[in-house]
Amino acid sequence: MEHSLLLWSLFNVFIIVMLLIDLVVFHGKDHEESIREALIWTGVWITLALIFGIGVYYYMGSKTALDYYTGYLIEKSLSVDNIFVFLLVFSYFQVPPKYQHKVLFWGIFGALVMRFLFIFVGVALLEQFHWIIYVFGGFLVFTGIKLAMEKDKEVHPERNPVLKLTRKIFPTTKRYYGSQFFIYRMGKLIATPLFVVLVVIETTDLVFALDSIPAILAITRDEFIVYSSNAFAILGLRALYFAVSGIMRLFHYLHYGLSLILVFVGIKMLLSEFYHIPTPFALGFIAATLIVSILASIYNPKEEKPVSEDKLPEE
Repeated sequence: MEHSLLLWSLFNVFIIVMLLIDLVVFHGKDHEESIREALIWTGVWITLALIFGIGVYYYMGSKTALDYYTGYLIEKSLSVDNIFVFLLVFSYFQVPPKYQHKVLFWGIFGALVMRFLFIFVGVALLEQFHWIIYVFGGFLVFTGIKLAMEKDKEVHPERNPVLKLTRKIFPTTKRYYGSQFFIYRMGKLIATPLFVVLVVIETTDLVFALDSIPAILAITRDEFIVYSSNAFAILGLRALYFAVSGIMRLFHYLHYGLSLILVFVGIKMLLSEFYHIPTPFALGFIAATLIVSILASIYNPKEEKPVSEDKLPEE
């Protein structure tokens, strides 16, 4: 690690404390989160991320701070795609709104652990096998093109191998039991559909991590900066979901912007040995792409087709 163990420890303690405040103090009781509450928490997480960047600038220098802000913007923009998938998953399993926060909380906690491991594996691979950078770059370009060609995003939990394995290990009830993931019945531990949803959310984030981690490694290989920018982007994802999930379908050009960002970052990786694209330019390009795609969606709205109600799949 490039930074001290104390710095890592303090940052993770801060993250855990904030998560506990969110879960215990503000969401101790199951309730449907209002847009106002979600916007407040979204503002809190964005503010904390910006303040942390100022701290990075003060203690680590302007270049490191710029890398942090660029990485944060990349992760934040790519996480928007997660929101749409969360929306589809909750709709597919008909998860009551008041239980969605708990699923997202533990889903995000698991995502932090997975990202932590992925980051160190990614950096280790790049340092040990430099040619991996071309694999990462090519993968991002391919993913970006594939994303641009997608017309309607769909989820198929029944095809999820991890979900199939989970259902083989744990018998599953057909109905929800409050916000419980498991119940005891006749001395047996039985999973509820809410746990099934959590498994789908976790495995979905695992797929998203395959895009986002290589993307930020194109900006910096400083593990702490990669992890901290990832952490702040993910921690704000839960609140952002409740704040914008209702209007996500309006931003129909956003996935084109995200695909362009992935292709750009992939090209940046592929060219890194021959030409270094300045980080300020990368930051400006990413921000401009997001703004243009959102404005294009607003000024040229898409007509929505009526969608039939999804039903909870049978066991």
